[in-house]
Order: sequence, then structure tokens, then C-alpha cells
Amino acid sequence: MSENAKAAGWRENKWIRGAIPALLLHMSIGTVYCWSIFSQEIADYIGWSKSSAEWAFSFAIFFLGMSAAFLGNIVEKDIHKSSLLATICFASGMAGTGFFIWYGGQHQHSVLALVGIYICYGFIMGVGLGTGYLSPVKTLMLWFQDRKGLATGLAVAGFGAAKAIASPIMTSMLTGLSSAGSEINGVGNGIWKMFLVLAVAYFIMMFVGHLLLKKPAGWHEPTGAEKGPSMFQVIKSKPIGTYIGIWLMFYINITCGLALISQEKMIVKCIGLAAMAGVMSTISAIFNAGGRLGFSAMADGMKDRNTVYKIIFIISIALTGIVILTNGIGNANVDGNMNMVLVILVLALIFMVNAGYGGGFSNVPNLLSDHYGMSNISAIHGLTLSAWAIAGLTGNQMASFIVNKLCASSAYTTVIDGHEYTVNPVGYQTVLYVTGALYIVALLLSLFLVRPSQKALEAKAAKKAAANK
Repeated sequence: MSENAKAAGWRENKWIRGAIPALLLHMSIGTVYCWSIFSQEIADYIGWSKSSAEWAFSFAIFFLGMSAAFLGNIVEKDIHKSSLLATICFASGMAGTGFFIWYGGQHQHSVLALVGIYICYGFIMGVGLGTGYLSPVKTLMLWFQDRKGLATGLAVAGFGAAKAIASPIMTSMLTGLSSAGSEINGVGNGIWKMFLVLAVAYFIMMFVGHLLLKKPAGWHEPTGAEKGPSMFQVIKSKPIGTYIGIWLMFYINITCGLALISQEKMIVKCIGLAAMAGVMSTISAIFNAGGRLGFSAMADGMKDRNTVYKIIFIISIALTGIVILTNGIGNANVDGNMNMVLVILVLALIFMVNAGYGGGFSNVPNLLSDHYGMSNISAIHGLTLSAWAIAGLTGNQMASFIVNKLCASSAYTTVIDGHEYTVNPVGYQTVLYVTGALYIVALLLSLFLVRPSQKALEAKAAKKAAANK
């Protein structure tokens, strides 16, 4: 084989030009979900409460969805501009966060430091998250047209797996980068140094992904008059209830997922597994990534991808109902006596909600393409990710309000594995009542509002015709 042929081969290789750059981009931006690893340290270091610092993560998810919604057309037109924008925004936002953490350590209770973190981690990184999340998705769907679910699941699994991979690294860096005697409010200066080091590392990873990312040579992106109907015209060409149903069930799945995931660490401690909280967090992240890949690969063999959402909601409703009926969180560990059946049920709920949460993300672009085609998929997918933006402000904040305000009187301090923890099993169970009801609403939307795609209808008609022969 000639050198030119070899060069042409790798330039048109779907793994090198689609899958690998998608993983590089998504495994970088997916570390936004590592926030819980260092949120308390940031709050302590700059002299603010944890609840004040938590808004940085909420803003990051909000601006992720909003930037995807409003910049979807840019991604549609030029994935190189969008992936470069994502690289610059994510890395600079992370570096800026490190700077303002350092500044907050030097100027305790500084409003400037807190607002700076909101802007850098929330807004600037949020824009990088939204454009970085969208950029590889359509490209993968074009490279893997026969297995679109597997392809997008692979990339989005990278987003979910990022937490499992980066969490132990970040935990080690927090200690390893701290200088002796550098503690402020009990936290070493490794916290801001970590952000600066990671900003450089993720810039390199994302920039390599940006350079490699390329649509197939045979794909011609329509421009100008060729473009055809606009995004909104395409959406309105089908029953509008279908899009509203997809948006709402996507929103509910994220809201319920964030509500439970935000309380996951304390629930694990409450059921008597405080010493294994880190391990459980890693396992749940693996389920999150596995759900993204598994549910989307499963959908490739289905006539109607909406069936996957029905499966996700039914599993979530069943496990939530069982834990509610058994009062699993409250009864799993009473006076140090663990009920292993209830512990397993609570863990099964946590793990499967994580899997369904991830699966909801990986299936939505393919479900949208089945209904609306590929011509405006990045823009339509971006608009749908506005559901993620709003869920980012409502999911964990709703759970926090229930646990810390509505059921605050039920909290108590207990000793688990020799350490004191404030737990609120009544609060956690109450969160399940809300998420269980929301999952039922989502299932009803999936059953009655989201209509079968044309592809599903054709498959059903073909099966009926074959049966009548």
C-alpha cells in the first residue's frame, strides 16, 4: 500500500475521525460531574457556605443547555469552529475557576471570588460544555449510520465515564499539589493548583479531538438555498405534541436523576456504607456510562427508539416504588444493624437511576433523527438540551429544598464507622415520592404523547403485510 493510500485511509477512518475525537471531547467536559469531589473544599477555602458554592455547578448545567440550544446552528454549519470554541471556553473557564479560588483564599468571603467562580465554572465552562457536547454527535451519526445508537452511546458514555476516571485522580491531586503549611480553613492550596493543571491537560485533549474531528468525505452539508426548511419548520412538520413530549420526558428524566444523584453520597452513608461512599460513587458513574452505551445499543435493534424510554421509566418506577414501600433508606441501617436486602434494593435504585439517566442522554439525538431527519439534527438536538439547562436548576435544588428545608426537622446526627454524620432518611424518602410521581408522568408522556416515528410505522406496516401473506 502506498503512503498516499495509507494517509487517505486514516483520514477517512471512522474511529480516528469520529469515535476517538468524540471520546477526547466528552471525557474532558464530562468532568463537570466531579463537582461534588471538591465543592466543599472550594467553599471552605474561599470562606463561603457550600450552598453558595453549589450554584456554580447549577449554572454550568444551565449554560450547557442554553449554549447548546442557541449555538446549535453554529455546530450544524462548522464542527471545527464549534469544537475549537468548546476547547477554548472549557479550558479557560477551568483556569479562571482556579484563579478565583486562589483569590478567594487570599481574600476570605470575597464576593468577587464567588461571582468569578460562577462566571468561569458556570458561564464560560458552560458554553464549552454545550458546544463540546454537541460537536461530535452528528459526526458520529454520519460515520456510523447503520449503528447510530452504538456510536452516540460510545461518545456520551465517555461523558459519563469521565467522573469515574477523573475522581480518584482529582482526589489524589488535591493532596499531592498542596504545599506544607498552605492550609486556609483547613484546605490546602492544591485545590486551585489542581484547576490550573487540569485546564492545561484538558486543553491538550480537546484540541487533539478538535483537530481529528471530521465528517465523512461523502457527506455534503446543505448550505443556503439547499438547506431547506428551518429547524422550527421541521419540528412543526410533525405533530407538535411529539416534540413537546420528547422534551418533557427528557427534562423529567434529568430532573429525577439529578435529584437522586445529588443526595447519593449521603444516602449511601445513611444505609451504613460510609466507608464505601467513594467506591459506590465510582460504581454509580460506571452504571451511568454503561446506561449511555447499553440503552443506545439496545435501541438500534428496536423499531421505535421511544421503547427505550418506556423501559427506563418502568424500571425507575418499580425500584422507586419498592424502596418507598419498604422505607428502604430509613430501615436499611437501624442502630448499626444493616438489613442487606434493603441495602441492595437502595443501591439497585441508585445504580439503575444512574443508568437510565445516562441512557436518556444517548438516545435523544437518535430519537430526534428518526422523527425529523439529519438535516437539522444538531440544531434540534441543541434546542432539546435546553431541557438539561432547566433541569440543572431544578433537579438538585429541589432535592436540597426537600431535605434541608421541608424535612429539616427529621435530620439527626449519628455515628457511622466511628464518624459523626448528619443524615435525613425521611428527607431522602420524600425525594423519592416526588421523583416516583414524575417518572409516572414521563411514562404517560412516552406512551400517549410521543407518536411512533415514520420508520417505526413503516416497520409495523411491513410486519402486518408479511403476516397477511
